[in-house]
Order: sequence, then C-alpha cells, then structure tokens
Amino acid sequence: MIGRHGDPVRRRFRLADRLDSDPRLLAALEWARAWLPGDSGYGDPLSTGDDAVGRLAAQLAPLAATRPSVLRELGLTALQVWQAHAGVDERPSDEHLAVLFTDLAGFSDWTLEVGDDVAVRALRRVGAEVEPLVRRRGRVVKRLGDGLMAVLPTAEDAVEAALAARDAVEGLEVDGHHLHLRAGVHVGRPQQLGGDYYGRDVNIAARITDVAGPGEVCVSSTARAHLDGRFAVRARPSPRGKGVPPDITPWWVDHPSRDAAGSPAGRPTGPAVRGWRR
Repeated sequence: MIGRHGDPVRRRFRLADRLDSDPRLLAALEWARAWLPGDSGYGDPLSTGDDAVGRLAAQLAPLAATRPSVLRELGLTALQVWQAHAGVDERPSDEHLAVLFTDLAGFSDWTLEVGDDVAVRALRRVGAEVEPLVRRRGRVVKRLGDGLMAVLPTAEDAVEAALAARDAVEGLEVDGHHLHLRAGVHVGRPQQLGGDYYGRDVNIAARITDVAGPGEVCVSSTARAHLDGRFAVRARPSPRGKGVPPDITPWWVDHPSRDAAGSPAGRPTGPAVRGWRR
C-alpha cells in the first residue's frame, strides 16, 4: 500500500522538478521580465535594498546558484512588477537629481585622539541634527561612517540642506570639541538600483566633497548652473580633485550673509585647520 501510494507522489515531485527547470518556461519568463515594468535584472545584490522586498529577493536569488528555477523567476518577476508600481525604480531616465555627500572633516584622525566613546557620541549628535534637515528636502540613500549620501530633487534643495547641516554641526559641542562638516553637490542622472545609486554622477559628487575643506560646501560647475541667485558662489582655487572630469570645476557656495572671503565670520580657514578645534 505504501509503495502504491508513494509512487504517484514521487511522480508528482519529478514532474514539478522538471517543470521548475523547463528551458521553455524559463525563456518565456526571461522574455516577460524584459518587457514588464521595472528592472529586468532585479534580484542581484546591487538591485536589492534593505527593505522587506529586497530581503525577500535576496533570499530567492541564491536558488540560481545551483540551477535555473522557474519558481525563482516567477517570484522575482512579481517583485520586479511590485517594485516598479511602488515607485522604487520608476523614474524617468532623463530626470536630473542632485547628489549630496557629507562627512566630518578630520574625523578619522580625531577618533584616534579621543577614543571610540566620544566619537560615537559625536556621530549620534551629528546624525540627529543632520538627517532631519536632509530628509526634509530629499532622501538619505545611505550612511557612510561619519557622513551620508542623499539624493534631492534640485541643486537648490541640496545646497540648502548642506548649508543647514553645516551650520547645525558647527553649533554642536561634544565633550569640549567642536565639529566641522563638509559637503559636496553635483547634479546629473545617477543610476538607481534597488535603494542605492551608482554611476559617474555619484562619483563626481563624492570627489567634489573631497575638495571641500572643514565647514565648506562645494558644488560642481554643473550644479552651479542649476542654482538661482539666492546663494553666494565663488570659484574654488584648488585642483578639481582626483576623478573629476576636466570639464567640471568645483565652486564654493554659501549664504549671501557670509563675509567677502566666503567664510563664516570668526571661523579660521587655511591649511592649518584640521577640521576640529577645542
């Protein structure tokens, strides 16, 4: 009896196994994914974010490491369409975005001096001040140790957020230490995959940030072209930075109320400033 009842069960499993690896079904699903809304490559590590859907996709993806799977492709197809209709990846390819990077000048060296406890307290204080200011105008893409990456709709939004964050951090004091934030902004068409952004324009924004000194906000010449007249802008008399294309130059940007030299009244500038003062 067990054998007679067991054979049909085994046959059903073998049939399901064959269907799951049927090359015609797999080809049909691959064709469908190419034409359906969303990212047809959704499911690889770059395209999956840290949200619930991304984690589910990341669990489905390893099935392909052993063999092709129709069930896997069906699951990823459903997630791809859901993601597109949820608006995660549905952005016109010609839409410009402002990419903003921030970090704390001299933070790594300072951490070695003051120790981890003080450094963590500083990061908590900075995060509590900076992130709401950025989220008010755009989206924080990810935290980067002592800084963050964000995307914002316009260059004005990014500069306003950067200046507000810079001013907020300059008003902080952690265990007798004053912190200096620096920031960089570039406008372009970064490529979105999952919850992150990649590409040339992201790299340029990061390199523009490297040019900025303690307490400075720098923008690329591309971002400067998108700014209105509400900001004071000056050419940055320094190398454009490694990885910045020759047609893009960095510019200082600040509130019009800053002094003629482009620096906050009372804030020391120049090569002697290491990013921290007691």
